[in-house]
Amino acid sequence: MSPTKAAGKLLNNPRSRLYWGVPAVLLALLAVVFVAKWLTGLGPVAEFMRTYPGHSELPPDTPTGMPAWLSWQHFLNGFFLLLIIRSGWQVRTMARPSGHWTRNNKGFIKTKNPPKKISLELWFHLTLDALWVLNGVIFVVLLAVTGRWVRIVPTSWDVFPNALSALLQYASFNWPTENGWVNYNSLQVLAYFVTVFIAAPLALTSGLRMSPAWPANATKLNRFYPIEIARAVHLPVMIYFVIFVVVHVFLVLATGALRNLNHMYAGTNDDGWAGLIVFAVSLLIMLAAWFASRPLLLRPIASTMGKVSR
Repeated sequence: MSPTKAAGKLLNNPRSRLYWGVPAVLLALLAVVFVAKWLTGLGPVAEFMRTYPGHSELPPDTPTGMPAWLSWQHFLNGFFLLLIIRSGWQVRTMARPSGHWTRNNKGFIKTKNPPKKISLELWFHLTLDALWVLNGVIFVVLLAVTGRWVRIVPTSWDVFPNALSALLQYASFNWPTENGWVNYNSLQVLAYFVTVFIAAPLALTSGLRMSPAWPANATKLNRFYPIEIARAVHLPVMIYFVIFVVVHVFLVLATGALRNLNHMYAGTNDDGWAGLIVFAVSLLIMLAAWFASRPLLLRPIASTMGKVSR
């Protein structure tokens, strides 16, 4: 075998890509840190960061703190999203379904055409999607009603230079001084806004376009929104959510774990242990749900909503 073919075979091996990819990513991150530290040491950049400290000012009547409903929303969103990613990946990679499900057409939802038979994994994925969307709608409504929407929706153009400033601070490990109890930094605001109002709708619309619920005979609608576009969008959006969750959890733990977890799970602004305990319990629940999401348990649940077959 020639050296070129041997090198190509080595690069195409998944283990080899992982072997070389991890050090490459670490070196790239190290380079980012060095560049960020060099940039923040320059006079004009330092002056820019003094002008834009990393957060925008909020209206004086903006609510502070974390109410109980927000803690529940946060847990449910993470719970559903974890299982959605798991079941979605199963649907994408499974060679043979563990079973099939057909909706009961005599229940709450009735259609003229007979229901389509889908895999048990797809039923689980779509059911989780519906619960996740319902939770998201409640979240957005409560944000609007309580006035908390201004905390994750940019209200001033200076959010962009402030976000750049916050990014430089994170990258140089001189992390921005922040108090999430009162105000998120601008990079967080943009990340939350993109996640809630852009990524989530994209996941919903692309998933709906690929689901059996989409009308197959809607010629004009299908021409306007081809299924190829939905397929091209759905996976990258899932990858975005995975990256967002990983970075989000890392920063929560790295920038003051006890206080941040108390904000999110205990509704207090202190360094007690209540938030960590609730967070640990929530992780155990998510872990249990991950391992319980198997055909043995899914079949009897699915049978209450339709017919389950092999």
